Amino acid sequence: MSARSDERKRLAEKGFLAGLDGGDIDEVLKAAKRIECEAGKAVMREGDSGDAMYLLAAGEVEVTKNLTLKLGLRDFARADKSMTRITAERAPVFGEMALLATEPRSATVTAATPCVLYEIESGAFKAICDGNPRLGAELLRRIACILSARVRKGNEEILKLSTALSIALSR
Repeated sequence: MSARSDERKRLAEKGFLAGLDGGDIDEVLKAAKRIECEAGKAVMREGDSGDAMYLLAAGEVEVTKNLTLKLGLRDFARADKSMTRITAERAPVFGEMALLATEPRSATVTAATPCVLYEIESGAFKAICDGNPRLGAELLRRIACILSARVRKGNEEILKLSTALSIALSR
């Protein structure tokens, strides 16, 4: 089995494309650009504009968020906070918010190992949605589920942090 067929199989069995029929998967991958990324290369940078999402077909990426730390009355420092490491085993997707809104990237994603990504630009995504409304609706539903899960997780983290802060301040 070739590397590309391994990638297609992984993407078809897990993650964002799982459960789609073969023709739909082929349509999505045909619209995508296959990118090989060497370890250490930034796939996307926090604050940059973006118009594409990525399917991780092979390798691992690290997601980091820039934090501004107050060091004194007038001194601030910036530091990158590692949020998570994502492996291709679950065939994840990232950068999907760029397909729905033209906001700056919310995190930096860097290849931790050599990676294979499938980049779907917003124009290609719109063409899928326009040309195959059933598939477009299903892809949008999947993006909505991903975003909903991330909002839910963020809400849980905010609750934990605000509870910890409340306890710390009450002492």
